[in-house]
Amino acid sequence: MAYTDDPFLACYSLAQPRLRLRLFCFPFAGAGASIFREWSSALPPDVQVFGVQLPGRENRLLERPFTRMTVVAGAIVEVLQRYPHFPFAFFGHSVGALIAFEVARELWRCHRVGPVHLIVSGHQGPSRPPLTSPIHQLPDLQLIEELRRLGGTPRDVLENAELMDALLPAIRADFEVAETYEYQPQTPLQCPISVFGGLHDTSVRNSDLPAWQQETLGPCVIRMFPGDHYFIRSCRVPLLRAVAERLCIG
Repeated sequence: MAYTDDPFLACYSLAQPRLRLRLFCFPFAGAGASIFREWSSALPPDVQVFGVQLPGRENRLLERPFTRMTVVAGAIVEVLQRYPHFPFAFFGHSVGALIAFEVARELWRCHRVGPVHLIVSGHQGPSRPPLTSPIHQLPDLQLIEELRRLGGTPRDVLENAELMDALLPAIRADFEVAETYEYQPQTPLQCPISVFGGLHDTSVRNSDLPAWQQETLGPCVIRMFPGDHYFIRSCRVPLLRAVAERLCIG
C-alpha cells in the first residue's frame, strides 16, 4: 500500500518518528513508482522513500503522459513545495536521472532549495550527446523490438499485445522527454553527485560519466556495477547498499 494523497508520489513506508531524510526516486522510461516498493526495507529506517509517479502509468494509466522535460520538471517542483520540512535527496535511473537533475536545477533556480545529494544512475553527463539514436517516433512494432534489444522489459510483457497497447504511450512519452531534451548550461548544483554506471551498458559510454562533475560545486563520485543498462534490477542489493552509503555521507 502506498501512503500518500498526492498522485505524483507513492510512499511504501510510514514516516518514522525520527525522520532524517526523504529520498525521492525517479524511475526509468515507462516504469512507475512501484519499482521502488521494496527500497524502504533496504535503507536506513530514518530515510523515507518516495517513488515519483508520472501520468500514464500504474494508477495513473488513463492520464495523458508528459512529453517535454520542462513540463515534467515544473510539475514535480510544484509537488515538492508541499514537502518542505525535512532534508531530501534524489535518485534517478536512465531518463529518471535526467529528470532528477533538471528538477534539482529548477528547485534551486526558482526557490533556492535543493537536494542534499543527487544520485544519478544509468545516464551520461547531461552535457554529453546520447549514444543511441532517437526511437520515440518509431512505429509500435519497431519500438517494441528496440525495447527487446534494450532488455529492460520482460519478455512476457513484450509478447502481450494488449498489455503493450496500454504501456507504450508512457514508454514512448518518456523516450520523447529524453530525446527532445536540450541541455542548457547553468550554475552548478551545490550538492554532491553520485554517479552509478553499468559495466556492460551499451546505451551509455562509461567515458561520458565523468561529465557529471561539471554539474556540481561539490564532490562527484562514480561507482560501477556489473550488468547492462538495467543493472538497477540485476544488482539491486549492492546498488541499495551503495545508495545507503551515499545518503549517510550527505
